[in-house]
This record gives sequence, C-alpha cells and structure tokens, in this order.
Amino acid sequence: MKRTAIGSFLNQSVLDLVAKLPAMTADVRIMYDNDPLTFGDLRLPHSDSPDPLHPLVILIHGGAWESSFSLGYMDQLAELLTGAGFATWNVEFRRLNNPGGGYPGTFLDVGKAIDHSRQLAQDYPVDLNRVVLLGHSSGGHLATWAAGRINIPTASELFVQNPLPVCGVVDLAGVLDLECAYRGGREDVRQILRAKNLDEIVDKSRTASSVNMLPLGVPQTLIIGSMDDAWRLESHERYHDIGTAVGDEIDLVTLEGANHFDVVDASSPVWAEILGAIFNYAGRRADGPTGKS
Repeated sequence: MKRTAIGSFLNQSVLDLVAKLPAMTADVRIMYDNDPLTFGDLRLPHSDSPDPLHPLVILIHGGAWESSFSLGYMDQLAELLTGAGFATWNVEFRRLNNPGGGYPGTFLDVGKAIDHSRQLAQDYPVDLNRVVLLGHSSGGHLATWAAGRINIPTASELFVQNPLPVCGVVDLAGVLDLECAYRGGREDVRQILRAKNLDEIVDKSRTASSVNMLPLGVPQTLIIGSMDDAWRLESHERYHDIGTAVGDEIDLVTLEGANHFDVVDASSPVWAEILGAIFNYAGRRADGPTGKS
C-alpha cells in the first residue's frame, strides 16, 4: 500500500538536526562480538510494565555506512520507544574507515548484533517472537537486508546459519537498491561493497542489496520524505512494487515536505507513523521466514 502523509517539518540541515539530538544513557552496553565497535545499547521499559516479556526493537543507524556517524543519533528514538513499552537494542558495528568495515564485515556485524538477541533473551526479559528491525538511511538498507538473510545462498560470504526471524521491518529513507543508488551518484555504494567497478557492484548486490533479498516474508513499512533524493524516492517505489508483486506486505508512506533527517526527528509527525507500524508488528509473532523457493 502507498500513502502520502501530510505534516509540518522544519527542514533543518542534516548536521544541525543531528547536533541537536539529546544524548541519553542506556541501561546497559553489551558486546556482541570481540571488536571494540561490536556493541549495542540495551534499554528496558520500567519494571512496573504489565508485560513480563517485552517486544524488542533493534535500531540500526545510518550515515552512509561511514565511521563519522554512530549509534548516538538514534538514542532519541530508542528512548521514546522504550517509554512506549518496548525493549530497544541500538547497535553499533564496523563501518567504512574502521578496520574490517565494508563488505563483508559491516554486514556480518549487523547480522551478529541481531542474532545476539538470543543471548539477550537469556539475560533480560525480551520476547524473541516479537522482534522488529528499525533502520535509517544506510541503516534502513542493513535492516531490510538483514530481514532477508534466509535468502542468501550458502556459498556467499554473507551466509549464516539460522538467522533470527523478525516480525516486521520499519525502514526510514533507506538505501534499498544499491545498484540504483550507485547509478544515482552514490560512490559510497562502491566503497561499502569493496567493489572495483559496476560489474562487481552488480555481482555483490545479488546478496547485499535489499531489493534482491525480496521476498523477505515479513511485513515492512517504508517511510520517506518527499524532499529526499530523487533516486531514493524512485528506489522506494521500485522496492515496494517488486516486493508486493512477489507477495510481501509492504506499506510505503511518503511524508509530504519532509527531508532525509526529518524521518528520525521524534518531534515531527513521523513519530506517529513509526510507532503505529511497530505496535502493529509487535502484535504479531514471528514464525520464521522460509526463504526463496
């Protein structure tokens, strides 16, 4: 389904908006692997919450897969989601300019962070049957990609056994089609894939680009501002059309007048769209994707 949402947006510059986001402290920081950058910040609802096991939202930050952006700018969303009754796992991972970042390290880190939820469930009251992925920008790419890992062939460097099933994905202006983004001028696509040329981009995109993971087998909400890049708007339309054609339940929401970073501003009208989608998905239970036939 495609919808246009109308709201009031300030359209501040990207750097101004990020700088103004408040810094908040998580309940606990947990390592999910051995590298110093492989950690996540876990927040839990108050102990008087009526739900003994909390649905879990895993947040994956963006920033062009670059080391200059970190998980901190997703803290505001994590805090508000925790206040709404969700456990939140805001994850960090190796990025471009970090040792081991790029293909395949960045992808494998994000997958490990998500799958580490199984360990979290042993130590904290989180419900593995109600896990939702939330990603912004390049993090939207990684969130949608990760939800489709069951479709990666065993010969791929990105293959893992038994990836964690999720019950929904919320994408905020993600890079859903790597080849389309590269053709639109995004040189960082070549960098994140460690590709020498377009042929290598096309080849690696078969298992690294979200659009090539379809069908994911889980419902998805795609939220993007009408003032975002033309190639990004085009790729969201294309992803939606391909995904629904192969059976995925995908809701595409275009926020009139919003830019790329308005979609992570919890004081904007986007908050209602994000929260509504997450409540919807957290009310379902993950049966586990079956993969492509």
